[in-house]
Amino acid sequence: MTSQLKTVFLLGLLTGLMLLIGQAAGGRAGLVIALGLAVVMNAVSYWYSDKIVLSMYHARELNPGDAPWLHAMVAELAQNAGIPKPRICLIPQESPNAFATGRNPENAVVAVTEGIMRALSPEELRGVLSHELGHIKNHDILIQSVAAVLGAAIMTIANMLQWGAIFGMGRRSYADGANDRDGGALGALALAIIAPIAATLIQMAISRSREFLADETGARISGRPLDLASALGRLDAASRQIPLTGSPVAENLFIVNPFAGSGMANLFSTHPPIAERMARLRELARQGR
Repeated sequence: MTSQLKTVFLLGLLTGLMLLIGQAAGGRAGLVIALGLAVVMNAVSYWYSDKIVLSMYHARELNPGDAPWLHAMVAELAQNAGIPKPRICLIPQESPNAFATGRNPENAVVAVTEGIMRALSPEELRGVLSHELGHIKNHDILIQSVAAVLGAAIMTIANMLQWGAIFGMGRRSYADGANDRDGGALGALALAIIAPIAATLIQMAISRSREFLADETGARISGRPLDLASALGRLDAASRQIPLTGSPVAENLFIVNPFAGSGMANLFSTHPPIAERMARLRELARQGR
């Protein structure tokens, strides 16, 4: 399935989830409201997903004068990849990680944490940046950014629905016909719990396959697969000791699971196993690709 078809498929599933929880929250009126919200969120996701995701982690843009060596490195790799040089943003967190976002290569952004600048060698950081440029070159950044934004919306609506179902049952506990209405409230509560899990599973399905492809593309861009393999091992170990602070709805964007230190996060990881990714990169290096 092409990246474009995956984008349509993902947006359709996430939009469907929003409609379901909207109907559960307010019946036909809730369905209409959720439909309007879905249309708005899809449009906002396309045009502003990069700004929304960057704001989640308080990222600020780095000018060439702030980090000339980093800009030079990204410019070289972008030229190797045959894409425009993306903007560079810095996330003020010690957890070492990075991601790319934006609706297309012409409007792309690469974000790195302060921690990754200190944790990796220049060669390893170059491998990480190559991976992120691989996402941009493969047009992964739109689908992952849209998934993050819509995932955040689904979780917000689901949380509202959970509280509404709980307090609604409490208010009607002694009313006539309460059993029927409470049954509906229990159904809404169940949907409010299931919907975020389903959204996470959708993100997992798309993100895992694209991570493998970005590793391979990044290795070709940098010409040094082992540098990326070394960086992945170091980042995986560090993220378990220093998990990222922030919402997990955008975890699919990062090069390694930013919440690996959380046991629940490991049950729904949007990333393939690091050991398998490293093994594939070592095989590429052995083949001289």
